[in-house]
Amino acid sequence: MRAVNTTGVRPRIRRTEERSTAEAGIPQTLPGPHEPIPRGLTNRDYLHGAAPPPPRGAQEPPMNEPIRPYPADDHDHHDDLNNLGLQADTNMLTRSVLDRRHVLGLGLLGIGLLASTRVNAATGTSAACTPIPSETAGPYPADGSVASGQSLNVLTRSGVVRRDLRRSLGTGNVAPGVPLTLTLKLVNTNGSCAPLRGYAVYAWHCTADGNYSMYSAPIVGEDYLRGVQASDAGGNVTFQTIVPGCYPGRWPHIHFEVYPTLASATNARSRIQTSQLALPQAMCQQTYTQPAYGSSARFLAQTSLSRDNIFSDGYAAQLPTITGNATKGYSATLTVGLAR
Repeated sequence: MRAVNTTGVRPRIRRTEERSTAEAGIPQTLPGPHEPIPRGLTNRDYLHGAAPPPPRGAQEPPMNEPIRPYPADDHDHHDDLNNLGLQADTNMLTRSVLDRRHVLGLGLLGIGLLASTRVNAATGTSAACTPIPSETAGPYPADGSVASGQSLNVLTRSGVVRRDLRRSLGTGNVAPGVPLTLTLKLVNTNGSCAPLRGYAVYAWHCTADGNYSMYSAPIVGEDYLRGVQASDAGGNVTFQTIVPGCYPGRWPHIHFEVYPTLASATNARSRIQTSQLALPQAMCQQTYTQPAYGSSARFLAQTSLSRDNIFSDGYAAQLPTITGNATKGYSATLTVGLAR
């Protein structure tokens, strides 16, 4: 089933999560995060009640949009691009040849794009004030939607609006791992990147050993590493959590959903955007030397951002700025553009 896009922005076509659990035709006992997919099914069958695999020989729909040409170069306004400063020059140099032609072809609008684009010093990537890409919520959202054959909802639990995600609301147990302070800055891409105040963000991710609370067999009774925050006057929401582990088939990531108000953040039906944040490789490599992360280092070595089913078509807007280390913990900051 195709997700409803309420952002007004045409989403990129994405493949589904690499690891997920089936709904239709699968026993109610859910497979663990590292268990094999049942025979006769594919990863695609596991996401939100997807249909069984097509008959052998059936042709699948194309997974990528057609490549459309950029606008023709506008040589009449090339002088306007002079003397914009080091930030604009650095931004232009980081772009591909075709993308540079695209910016130049936009004339005065291209100047605004160059001036508003910041360079991520920690990762070497650039992130313009553009809408965050839409992504799947995956098989373990616990947001009231039907996933993994269940409709679990942590959003209605008392205490879910919280900054610290490491403690379970019900049991009080704490998820081990390297500390991570995650800040998401919500901005309006239709309003000069002005901060969005009063919106709500629900964030969730796996444990250090690659399990999801409320779903994975060892921790079905826990609800840590899930929580909601409302954006402040600067558009910021901040969570205290841990660096997620890595499991087979996926690059390390954090899921999040955005809601128009805190009061509406009780069910996935009210969300206005769903996306994922990708974690930088160097940070993961350093973190996964810690005992709590088990086989994460081995699984990380078996994948890459370019091969990940979610990030393989681009991740510049989803890669945060990182500071810190694996001993004292990390801070991650990402600007989340929303077309409001």
